[in-house]
Amino acid sequence: MKIRLPLIVLVVFVLAGAAVGARIKDICEIQGVRGNTLRGIGLVVGLNGTGDGSIPSSQMLASLLRREGITLDSSVLTSKNIALVTVTAELGPWDRMGSRIDIDVAAIGEAKSLQGGMLLATELKGADDQVYAVARAAAISTSSWTVEGKTGSQATKNHPTVGRIPNGAYVEREELATFVEDIGGMRYITLNLRNGDFTTAERIGRGIGGLYPESCYVQDAGTIRVRVPSHVTRADEVGFLAEISQVDIEVDMPAVVVINERTGTIVVGGNVGISETAVAQGSLVVKIREQPQVSQPNAPFTDSATTAIVESSSLGVMEEEGYLIPVPHVVTVEELANALNAIGATPRDLIAIFNALKMAGALQARIEMM
Repeated sequence: MKIRLPLIVLVVFVLAGAAVGARIKDICEIQGVRGNTLRGIGLVVGLNGTGDGSIPSSQMLASLLRREGITLDSSVLTSKNIALVTVTAELGPWDRMGSRIDIDVAAIGEAKSLQGGMLLATELKGADDQVYAVARAAAISTSSWTVEGKTGSQATKNHPTVGRIPNGAYVEREELATFVEDIGGMRYITLNLRNGDFTTAERIGRGIGGLYPESCYVQDAGTIRVRVPSHVTRADEVGFLAEISQVDIEVDMPAVVVINERTGTIVVGGNVGISETAVAQGSLVVKIREQPQVSQPNAPFTDSATTAIVESSSLGVMEEEGYLIPVPHVVTVEELANALNAIGATPRDLIAIFNALKMAGALQARIEMM
């Protein structure tokens, strides 16, 4: 029997070719422009026996009926046609009163499916416990189905206990976003880099400074402060922001190798290089052979001696085949890929090679383990 340790490794080399510019709006966030998460607890009705039928569901149904002037004990309202759910939504920075937003619905209890159910009107609150939206009564789209046989066999497609209602809630209260700060009689817009880097931040400062001299300064690796020129009126602030956000910036990529041993994935950044070094690699195959053997007594007709089958195992290790190949100084990932291919490295060897190069000080990059 041959024991193998298979490892499938996906290696992604980000080639460092000609620099491609990215717009400021694609690599930065505008401070003050953000959404707010809303949440609520609702009740889904109209299910075909796939609800939870729990006490909390029946108590909530009894509370809703009490508002309509119908008083019933929750113990008589237990039904598999209702389900207690959590309702969540994202209130965008530009959503205004009366507009609609999408909502997500997920079962809380032991409901098997929300397919075919209808969500009753639900208040959606923010972190300050204020109502910002109200989910309207609407059918839930789960994009799934569940079929169950009489003998207990069951087939399910997708996830039937989570659904979505497009435009399912009305905004009742606005959370206005403010992206212009008034400080000392001056107006400022703050840009936050999604991936903080001093080089990229400095390039953004120079790019905006080319359009509006002395209007921008870099606060740190992730923050750029832009002063709105005095000739830009309040009505033109949006146009000013749109103009500077269209500036193309060459994004500097750090030298990093990301390794995920669980999935066998390696991502190599474009600025990764290795110094002149030599790498030896080889393969080791362990073979184990099991063959039953028959054991006979030394002398025939010996008292208390019996014929027996004895398990026998043999272990063989093939001689490791390896060789040492010099690797020249590498300046691009493409050359690094060619160098690794030249030494015949198999995918499962790459993780060990990168770690060994790092330990030897030959890998000019940072290794991040996931």
